[in-house]
Amino acid sequence: MQQKLNPIETILSDYSVMILDGALATELEQHGCDLDDPLWSARILLENPEVIYQVHSDYFRAGADCAITASYQATIDGFLKRGIEEEEAVQLIKKTVVISRKARDDFWKEEMEAIRPKPLVAASIGPYGAYLADGSEYTGNYGVTDEALKDFHRPRMSALIEAGADILAFETIPSLQEAKVLRSLLNEFPYTYAWLSFSLKNEKAISDGTLLEVCANTFGDDGQIAAIGINCAPLELVNEAIKVISSHTKKPVIVYPNSGEAYNPDTKTWHGQKSCLELDHLSEDWFKSGARLIGGCCRTSPHHIEKISKKWRTSENVVSESGI
Repeated sequence: MQQKLNPIETILSDYSVMILDGALATELEQHGCDLDDPLWSARILLENPEVIYQVHSDYFRAGADCAITASYQATIDGFLKRGIEEEEAVQLIKKTVVISRKARDDFWKEEMEAIRPKPLVAASIGPYGAYLADGSEYTGNYGVTDEALKDFHRPRMSALIEAGADILAFETIPSLQEAKVLRSLLNEFPYTYAWLSFSLKNEKAISDGTLLEVCANTFGDDGQIAAIGINCAPLELVNEAIKVISSHTKKPVIVYPNSGEAYNPDTKTWHGQKSCLELDHLSEDWFKSGARLIGGCCRTSPHHIEKISKKWRTSENVVSESGI
């Protein structure tokens, strides 16, 4: 089998920035979905999958070059807990990619003449702690072996790849241990690329305390890791974190932070609502610091992605063949 082209590298060869989408869960709630469930957004796969299609479509129309699938919390173990048999669970996981691909392909039929790249489908692979739903996804302290993590992640990863995802999104990863496990699993799928984005403890360390420079150095020469960065991070930590990562890797740096509000994992509520959310202006500083993939995470919306798109998707930001 011939090695596929790196999809992120392909986009960045023609565009200065790859624009990601924003929050999925927030938008599902805006459409009336109840996510108060251990399955979180994966619950909507069972109850109202057409809304997921709608949200993906909204982000594409807003200018996103990528849809991140609703598989962050869609796992075999999680579905088994709900009484769903393994075979059906696998099909539900695959369905997250099928929905995203349909939304992308339907959109592209209308917009393929536009000056923008054909959007990617990035299959979300959230941390083990998201399945536990006990707050450990914010610390990475699971107390499990590498083999246990491999057994947990492998079937979901396999299903998402089989369903036709363009790239995997290892996102909100809180520990170096889990990042290494996910990377090792990529060896079983040698023609697949993934991005790796960590959650932060502070501007210099990921959630388990490992220094960002260590993370960047660990995966900086890895052929299957297409980008390294951060997501689900407070806005005030982002710029310094980008500088640390970009100074320790030549890979594209990916960043998609939260809105600026703070999340309380005990009450599962957000506080300190921001009125401006000027991600488009902040993206200038992030770009100068080294970020090349930019979007939003929790509490961001198509409105914010549209503003980022308008800033970056102009004729002067398209890289010419000469590289100027």
